[in-house]
Amino acid sequence: MSYIKVSNLSKRFVRRGQSTEALSGINLDIDQGSFVSFIGPSGCGKSTLLRVIGGLMNAEEGDVTVGGRTPLEMQSDKQFGFVPQVPALFSWRTVLQNMNIPFEVNRKSKIDLAEQKGDPIELLQSVGLGDFMHAYPRELSGGMKQRVGIARAFGSGAPTLLMDEPFSALDEITRELLMHQLMKIWEQHKKTVIFVTHNIQEAIYLSDKVVIMSSRPGRVSYVIDIDLPRPRNEAIIETPEFYKYLVQLRELLRERWE
Repeated sequence: MSYIKVSNLSKRFVRRGQSTEALSGINLDIDQGSFVSFIGPSGCGKSTLLRVIGGLMNAEEGDVTVGGRTPLEMQSDKQFGFVPQVPALFSWRTVLQNMNIPFEVNRKSKIDLAEQKGDPIELLQSVGLGDFMHAYPRELSGGMKQRVGIARAFGSGAPTLLMDEPFSALDEITRELLMHQLMKIWEQHKKTVIFVTHNIQEAIYLSDKVVIMSSRPGRVSYVIDIDLPRPRNEAIIETPEFYKYLVQLRELLRERWE
């Protein structure tokens, strides 16, 4: 049985009396512990689908279950971790204090924290921020702030992470660095991740499956299994196997734009 199951899902927005269909007839199955990327044209509903799965939006038609429960039930039990495009860090708190927010909000004890294998200091070290634990957000670059957000999501104890274009505002070099660091931390914790991106290389490198969506109204056009060995590192990007996926996804995405 799929961990996340989306059945015949449709979503509409009404603005100024006009109805716009954002998603239509979405059917999708996602296994527990897998990394799945959504990719497609701008405005195709990738982020909308992510928000519906996370219980942040309701759909007019269809069903979504996560672990056999509704998204709202999972959300109320703090079973989702969110990583938005812009990291939500409190300016008056240090990096380590920002890391601890989920545990303060959820009243997690130190024992709970250890059981989740989400120690904030270890997570910060894993993303290269061990020397910046006591720095404030104003002292960090954009990429460093995003690393804090990613580490905090993995340390929250939530089994499912929803990541909405977390690297979109970063330069290419920082983006590649964070992509590799995200891969390492995911392979350690193996949470279920839904990742929205416009970057084909990013989607292939990180994912077990890539979901290609069509232009609005968004539909699932293709689900591509990425059969590349794990653990992965940057060397795999130079392999013929990786290049084949790159060509395949480019061609399929081109179809969605035409």
